[in-house]
Amino acid sequence: MTPDRTKLARSAALASIAVAAVLVALKTWASWRTGSTAMLGSLADSALDLVASLATLTGVWIAAMPADEDHRFGHGKAEALAAIFQVMLIGLSAFGIAIRAIMQLAGQRETAAAEEGIAVSLIAIALTFALLARQRYVMNRTRSLAIQTDHLHYKSDLFLNLSVIAALALDQYAGLGVVDPLFGLAIAAWLAFGAWRGASEAVDDLMDREWPEEKRLAFVEAAAKHPELSNLHDLRTRTSGNRDFVQFHVDLPPIMTIEEAHDIIERVEADLCRQFPGMELLIHIDPEGHIDEPGNPLVEENEFAKLEKDS
Repeated sequence: MTPDRTKLARSAALASIAVAAVLVALKTWASWRTGSTAMLGSLADSALDLVASLATLTGVWIAAMPADEDHRFGHGKAEALAAIFQVMLIGLSAFGIAIRAIMQLAGQRETAAAEEGIAVSLIAIALTFALLARQRYVMNRTRSLAIQTDHLHYKSDLFLNLSVIAALALDQYAGLGVVDPLFGLAIAAWLAFGAWRGASEAVDDLMDREWPEEKRLAFVEAAAKHPELSNLHDLRTRTSGNRDFVQFHVDLPPIMTIEEAHDIIERVEADLCRQFPGMELLIHIDPEGHIDEPGNPLVEENEFAKLEKDS
């Protein structure tokens, strides 16, 4: 990550920490005043936001470190580890909120001070909107996985705070005492779904999952614009944090000198890296007619031939 992108990512993480700290203080007071399970769920979510944002800042900080002798591919996976930590906290929170909601359903305890709880939720919505706008700005310029995970969580907070307002209003003004714990259960389910979604993205990063098919196809199409290349095969792609890694084999005429082949590959690498910023590219040259590991479909698959067949 460039210094400017690193600075942006850190600023977004610090903004998340500041917002979460303010919301924890407000919702602690509102939970005490209202006795609402839905508000307690919102408090737990904001408390986890604070811890998760601290983890995000740590992940972004480590991921921005340059490659060294022990980590020659960089430290990008620190962002995925931070995301996994967030997911674990969210899952525990969802379980705790669900248990409390079930206990409240059995006890039918009423809430109080709806106006104060609603006011706190409205403040939370306003602060969250401002934070989301800042995060979107940073995400468009850094592609930070940790910030993206944080962004998804804060987006869900908008619906969570709206549900708290609805629960308090229906409980105290419409006399529907069962609504608050039911909304608490709904919030727990929403948090659990967010944890599952965040975990899948983080695991994909840690397991070096291939690029999405659309992005992979766009890369092959860009490479195919270089007529000097043929039989692009053994294409492998992955993403680590905010950096992409790509490698593939291509055929070149065996009579070509090493210097000529080197010049061609240098031009191809420069062009592809310009079209796909933040990518580390490795190209292996095979002499035309060479067969790599017969019987291995992942190696032998000709991406250019697939492209012509599908077009």
